[in-house]
Amino acid sequence: MSHKDDKKKKDSHPEEKKIEKLDKKFYFSELDRLQLELVKLHEWVKKEGLKVVILFEGRDAAGKGGVIKRITGRLNPRICKVVALGVPTEKEKSQWYFQKYVVHLPSAGEMVLFDRSWYNRAGVEKVMGFCTDEEYWNFLRSCPRFEEMLIQSGIILIKYWFSVSDEVQEKRFSDRIDDPLKRWKFSPMDLHSRSRWVEYSKAKDEMFSYTDTKLSPWYVVNSDDKKRARLNTISHLLTMIPYKEIKHKKIELPKISKEGYIRPPMSEQSFIPERY
Repeated sequence: MSHKDDKKKKDSHPEEKKIEKLDKKFYFSELDRLQLELVKLHEWVKKEGLKVVILFEGRDAAGKGGVIKRITGRLNPRICKVVALGVPTEKEKSQWYFQKYVVHLPSAGEMVLFDRSWYNRAGVEKVMGFCTDEEYWNFLRSCPRFEEMLIQSGIILIKYWFSVSDEVQEKRFSDRIDDPLKRWKFSPMDLHSRSRWVEYSKAKDEMFSYTDTKLSPWYVVNSDDKKRARLNTISHLLTMIPYKEIKHKKIELPKISKEGYIRPPMSEQSFIPERY
């Protein structure tokens, strides 16, 4: 081995080793198992009248949406709701900053998942200049107190930050641009986020220094591997809320009595074409 090769070997890091691709059969089997546990969890939340808020933050294309989709896929949407707010209106801009988020907080027996949240102010608004420096620093100072009030009111608050490398983000952006089924996911703002990678990194670090508290910590998800990120996040979420399986009574379907009913002629109804 040459001196150059030896130096290259010494300078390499364990994290640079290529991670073996997750077996597809194992992934779906484990996902089914975890989703069953999520059903038990959300039934427990309903029964016990718990109030759960889960925040999903991170860079664009970090995989937040995919995780949210796998969490909610088998759950009752009346119990587990997703909130993804758009650009604030002129009226919302004149309100207390947290006001538009407060109206979406859960009542007893509900889970609310925020696909981006009040942390927009510490991220995109700060980096893109959509807020003033005074508004930004006021947010960083008041956010821990705001979250403390939520927790003291009985809300279970869980915060996830999805971390993605610049190489993986670039690949995912390229996939979105080239795939007609994913093109809608790509926005002009994504271009700005790529060109301001360092600014977003600094903003995230500053945000963590103020809001990664003992009472309300951030949980970081390595999301370069989407499938692993989904399984790891769901698995962690299940440990954050103690729950028990609710035993349901056996349900017996009643027999249908069609006595006295005559169905109108099917020819009088408009059926869709059966093309498949």
